[in-house]
Amino acid sequence: MTAAVSTRKAWLMAARPQTLPAAAAPVLVGTGLAVRTGVFDPLPAVVALVGALLLQIGTNFANDYYDAVRGADTEDREGFTRVTAGGLIDPGAVKRAMYATFGLSILVGTYLVYVGGVPILVVGLASVAAGITYTGGPLPYGYRGLGDVFVFVFFGLIAVAGTYYVQAVGAVADPFPLGVPAGTVPAAAIVAALPAAGLSTAILVINNIRDRETDAASGKRTLAVVLGYRASRIEWSALVGLAYAIPVVFFFDGYGSAVLAPVLTVPLAVRISATVWRQHAGDALNPALERTGKLLFAHSVLFATGLAAPAVL
Repeated sequence: MTAAVSTRKAWLMAARPQTLPAAAAPVLVGTGLAVRTGVFDPLPAVVALVGALLLQIGTNFANDYYDAVRGADTEDREGFTRVTAGGLIDPGAVKRAMYATFGLSILVGTYLVYVGGVPILVVGLASVAAGITYTGGPLPYGYRGLGDVFVFVFFGLIAVAGTYYVQAVGAVADPFPLGVPAGTVPAAAIVAALPAAGLSTAILVINNIRDRETDAASGKRTLAVVLGYRASRIEWSALVGLAYAIPVVFFFDGYGSAVLAPVLTVPLAVRISATVWRQHAGDALNPALERTGKLLFAHSVLFATGLAAPAVL
């Protein structure tokens, strides 16, 4: 039985503020690279950050609502309390909040569309659609083992490269370009996105390892349900390993030793790994999930700082 909580606390639980650093992390990385290449533009960077936070909150509302109405969230679930399934907030209110938050993200994003044109319009609408159909709609892809791909692409590759793009495009094109101007999405922006993509997906992998049994019982076929515990743990390790390999790539490409700063977070990654490989119960994996979010943020801050630093450092 869910303990009584205030309305304000219930809405904070639904928004899941602990997930917001994960939304901010790729924006920091994209901005760090923009500083290094001389295309940094503060206004698009800030608006991109606000948009990323709103998309994260909207996706959180969507998952809370749709998992409850589809029966994926039950009293046997070992994760953090969901407000819809727990009866803390009326399902209709959560659904309205979801649409309102996504609507606000679109409103905020109109400036980025003005700057970045059709590419940002397409990416923005696709991001909103992906956030809703992750657990909603007639064919929710999060229930078909595709959630990991969604997180890797939208919360990693697109978030970092898109942040870089909206800062770089203003220097080479008029407002609202119809295509992607040359040089506004360099290979470095895609490669720099891989650590955030990997660590963001690693958060989801822990979530799915924890919920594997209840997800399988409810018909929610996450990748962890399909692969099993061992392969899911190998996936997690590979994603985290990717995050530490990429700074080395940039170092050998001439970015200087400062870009290796994320190595300072290795001890935290090792501690989390010990838990992920030995445990599958919520009381152990819930703290590991939160720590992976902190790992993503710390790694991204250090990586962004290293990218922005002069090559001599």
